[in-house]
Amino acid sequence: MRKLSRRQTLALLAGASAAVGQTHLGTSIGFKADTGPIRSECGVGALMPWADSLWAVTYNSHMEATGTGLGLYRIDETLKSERVHVHNGTHANRLIHTDSNQAFIGPYAIDMKGNFRFIPEFKNHRLTATIAHLTDPHNLVYMLTMEGLLFEVDVETLKPRQVADLVKEFGIDKRPHFKGGCRGQGRVLATNNGFYEYGENQAGLFEWDGRKWRALSRKPHMDCAARENMGSVVFCTGWDESSVLFWALVKGEWQRYRLPKASHSYDHAWQTEWMRIREVETEHFMMDIVGMFYEFQPIAFEGRVWGVKPICQHLRTIPDYCSFRGMLAVAGNETTPNQDNYLVAGQPQSGVWFGKTDDLWSWGKPAGWGGPWRRSRVTKDVPSDPFLMTGFDKKMLYLRADRSAAFEIQTDTLGDGSWDRYETIVVAGGESARHIFPSGFSAHWVRLVPRLDCEATAEFIYT
Repeated sequence: MRKLSRRQTLALLAGASAAVGQTHLGTSIGFKADTGPIRSECGVGALMPWADSLWAVTYNSHMEATGTGLGLYRIDETLKSERVHVHNGTHANRLIHTDSNQAFIGPYAIDMKGNFRFIPEFKNHRLTATIAHLTDPHNLVYMLTMEGLLFEVDVETLKPRQVADLVKEFGIDKRPHFKGGCRGQGRVLATNNGFYEYGENQAGLFEWDGRKWRALSRKPHMDCAARENMGSVVFCTGWDESSVLFWALVKGEWQRYRLPKASHSYDHAWQTEWMRIREVETEHFMMDIVGMFYEFQPIAFEGRVWGVKPICQHLRTIPDYCSFRGMLAVAGNETTPNQDNYLVAGQPQSGVWFGKTDDLWSWGKPAGWGGPWRRSRVTKDVPSDPFLMTGFDKKMLYLRADRSAAFEIQTDTLGDGSWDRYETIVVAGGESARHIFPSGFSAHWVRLVPRLDCEATAEFIYT
């Protein structure tokens, strides 16, 4: 392919925009699955810039029996897409293996010239994460499946070997739904977003040191990410009934924070494809979780997480996003028939939207709700998890308790764990209280300290 000048590339992009439809925000291209007879999804599970192209894998809802016409796509610098392999599976994994100079995406390994190899042993597995290996990173990678199986794969022969079954390890007896995973600080992290209707302990955030697995949480969790330098902080996302859960592994110690939910449309496991943490500008992290984009530092300063800031709220289902040719590429999973459970959706199809990172600030204004407690038993003088306060406009606190109790509001303005008393709110037993924060008041984090054992609900509402 001849090399295009910037002017020629922009002209081609403009032509592509006219052909496929353009908004004031950016350009988009689309993929489709077969019209039937079995109609499923056509989500764009993963995007990977590699070998002079943008690679994409599309997925159906549940392995091969639920739809056809999916596979591996190559997108060139003019945004022309070509399906280079057909595989009717469900995959959303990607990783660069630096020692072998291969990109792993879905059940494929792609070399630096764009030659790909299909891994047939994963034909009937749903791959959700590819993870750097703990003890032999030169020769092996891990592959995590949605059903909770962890394989190690030889990067040359591509032969897999199962090393763990997390469903059995953690007694998940209903419907596993494993998602993201990564390596950091000498451990492997894996997430399962589970199903609320199946009760407790069907989901979780899990870590493994190569010898023993441990559950950090049994609430739904989605993604994990870490750089190999800059302190190698590991970040993980999830949620519970109250709010978004945001974890940070700093120098071997876990810290847990909470963020507002922008929507309840993402609470069910099926509604969460796939909400990632990605680096889209050099050494800047961006996170999509429960209908809100955030930017944040990959570094922990003074042993704490600073600068988590909301960008926008949205209703889009975004399985992946990345940078490509100076643009932000955002994968989609637009509405699809999904085994004809929605009879006016038609043919399975989804798009990839191209714009600028800064375009996200023109999406919906950040707003949401959530808190540390939802009908929770709280203990006298034990502070709640820190809850994000910065980056929102109007702020209100709702409190309720089953007995008369005082709650001290504390704020961390510097973000370094220095807490200041803001005000004390007294709640009558069985009743509620509200506090509206002054216009312009904010801090990095806010938390509550109960002055009595009780059952309490606390929710911050940001509009």
